[in-house]
Amino acid sequence: MKTTHVEHIGIAVNNLEESVKFYEDVLGLQCYGIEEVKDQKVRTAFFRVGQTKVELLESTDPEGPIGKFIEKRGQGVHHLAFATENLESTLEDLEKKGIQLIDKEPRKGAEGLDIAFLHPKSTGGVLIELCENKG
Repeated sequence: MKTTHVEHIGIAVNNLEESVKFYEDVLGLQCYGIEEVKDQKVRTAFFRVGQTKVELLESTDPEGPIGKFIEKRGQGVHHLAFATENLESTLEDLEKKGIQLIDKEPRKGAEGLDIAFLHPKSTGGVLIELCENKG
């Protein structure tokens, strides 16, 4: 597995507009994109801090993964995402090493990235997202 950098930190929020305002007005960051990822039942907002991004995640459905996360744990850090190369073969290698995969195959995520999640039971309690930019 070749990890190139921290791609983003995903933060679950109750209200995207209020959270964007905080990140812009208090932290001085600039939101450069908001999009909905329908199959993940989420709206996202992105901020760039150096090479790393912060992704705010607002649930569009209480039964979606972010809705369930917030109900169980409240707002806060949801996942850590790493940029990687050859995501398909990386997933195969990780599964052979005994890592529990949430996604056995890449799927489309925000910003057009191919993504896959690793189960926190195999990663020391941290939900890990692997991202590949094929574009």
